[in-house]
Amino acid sequence: MRERVTTARVGRLATVTAVGRPHVVPCCFVLADDTIYSAVDGKPKTTLALRRLANIRANPGTALLVDHYDDDWSTLWWVRLDGDARIVSDADERAQALRLLTVKYRQYAQTPPPGDVIAVEVTAWRAWP
Repeated sequence: MRERVTTARVGRLATVTAVGRPHVVPCCFVLADDTIYSAVDGKPKTTLALRRLANIRANPGTALLVDHYDDDWSTLWWVRLDGDARIVSDADERAQALRLLTVKYRQYAQTPPPGDVIAVEVTAWRAWP
């Protein structure tokens, strides 16, 4: 599971709105031990104050889903990491998260993420198959 998550290029981050509705968005991420980091990056957005950030502030329960699809169904898989999210406030932790993200995504070296960094402390791993 860890190898699949580590090498995955994109995940789907699920948060819960203040009224209990699911909110799922694709995201770039990196796994460091049992913490997932994702940053609000410079890809086109109308604001850096994203819904996922408000959701995490209201309810820290999150999940990250990574998966592989192929028409050869014998190769399908998914891994879901459940955990508690927070907005990183410590400057050193933020800098370390951005360094890790830059190693994984070369685009971040050219355009560092200007927004908040999310940390998800993973509490459970689930996978299929």
